[in-house]
Amino acid sequence: MSDPSAELIPSPGAPRWTWVWKATSFPALGAVLLVGACFVRLRDFIVDPDVWWHIQVGSTILRTHRWPVSDPYSFTAHGTPWIAYEWLGDVLLAAVERASGLRGLMTLDLMLAAAILLALYGLATLRSGNSKAAVVACAAVLPLVYLSCSLRPQMLAYLFLILTLLILERFRQGRRGTLWLLPPLFVVWVNTHGLFVLGFVALGVYWAGGLVEIHWGDIRSRLWTLEERLRLELVALLSLAVLPLTPYGTQLAVYPFDLASSQPLMVANLEEWQPMVFDKLYGKIFLVLILAFLAAQLARRMTWRLEEVTLFLVGILAACLHARFLLVFVPFAVPLLAAVLAGWIPPYDAARDKHGLNALLMALVVGGIVWFFPTRAKLEEVVAGKWPVQALAYLAQHPAAGPLYNNYFYGGYLIFQSRGRHPVFIDGRADIYERSGVLADYLSISQVTPAAPFLLDAYNIQSCLIDRREPLATLLAGSGKWQVAYQDPLSAVYVRKPDL
Repeated sequence: MSDPSAELIPSPGAPRWTWVWKATSFPALGAVLLVGACFVRLRDFIVDPDVWWHIQVGSTILRTHRWPVSDPYSFTAHGTPWIAYEWLGDVLLAAVERASGLRGLMTLDLMLAAAILLALYGLATLRSGNSKAAVVACAAVLPLVYLSCSLRPQMLAYLFLILTLLILERFRQGRRGTLWLLPPLFVVWVNTHGLFVLGFVALGVYWAGGLVEIHWGDIRSRLWTLEERLRLELVALLSLAVLPLTPYGTQLAVYPFDLASSQPLMVANLEEWQPMVFDKLYGKIFLVLILAFLAAQLARRMTWRLEEVTLFLVGILAACLHARFLLVFVPFAVPLLAAVLAGWIPPYDAARDKHGLNALLMALVVGGIVWFFPTRAKLEEVVAGKWPVQALAYLAQHPAAGPLYNNYFYGGYLIFQSRGRHPVFIDGRADIYERSGVLADYLSISQVTPAAPFLLDAYNIQSCLIDRREPLATLLAGSGKWQVAYQDPLSAVYVRKPDL
């Protein structure tokens, strides 16, 4: 296998300005093309409904310089113990929104998506030694990468996972210096998202993969030298030691285990936590990738390292159990896919590179991003098509009697629009509502079980802000106790009729 770094070494006939040569090389063009492809998808401003309450949490921290320890946003779980377990990402989102509004959030989304793709591209190139194969591998999984690009702190965690794999792969290939970046990376990671646990999984798999020397069919392992093993163990211990460096001490480090062990209702009912479904596009792509890898292995009988095969299997298992973990499968699978493709795709030849053509294509992509970047008006239009902007404007002018019941996906936006001043029934912080019992009641109401009318009475609900197409709208419209106060193509406001 060729040294991937050799692709970035100028040939004797290359221009004197090395940085210009690198910036207009095919590997650089591949990176720009991937970012351009990502922009085509992101220009529709695909953000997760949770982004809104994340922004408000970050705004509260920036304003008060305090980290929440109980729920301040709902009337159903108000005062229940709760911590901002993704606080650093929340602060970043809030700072960007405060400085630049929706266009700033769109820019941040594109920057994070670009960083994810470029890190994935770098990982695939490092493993395969072939930037052309790496571009094709990354392009093949773009629809799966898009799943991670709905703006929220999870994007940062996904980037950190890929960077961890990059650092470990460099170390496995004999480049030891970057390994010391892991402890500071884990400090930022634990304050950003609970996915840091998977960083330790990768670290542990790489460490264990060098403890024994094996030859199982097409799987090999190489023993760590004593110096390599001690260095890896020291870095792992330092990475563990820094986990309590958070505003909440060790609570952020144990949160992922609390999520897995004590929140079964959330895991069972939220779509992203459901098992893999193969009738959707992402499920089909996932299955095709696995079958293609198996077919290629039967055809070529490539040799693989123990740790990379283990992580590949971990990624498959995680994605099959919970569809949201496709985000984990991708960085574990792409380096292997690139290595397979490298057997069919000729490596990059610097001597045959067309720097002028590369520069033109790169300029067109960058110019296209600048030209087609959404205006503020366009972004506001997108937001109004997904969240109850007009309904909240109506409520601001015609306040409805409270307490107000709201759709789960509207809760975060209601918190954001009211700057936390309008208590919500529920929002995307499912953990706190499950512990307080509210999530179970919400599911009963939203799914229109026989108990739904009684639960609305029990919570003394006087008005409802819901999606006009959801089942509850049918129940309220057919009830003699409720009337429509406002509706538009997206949402509706129902209020109780006055008692006669």
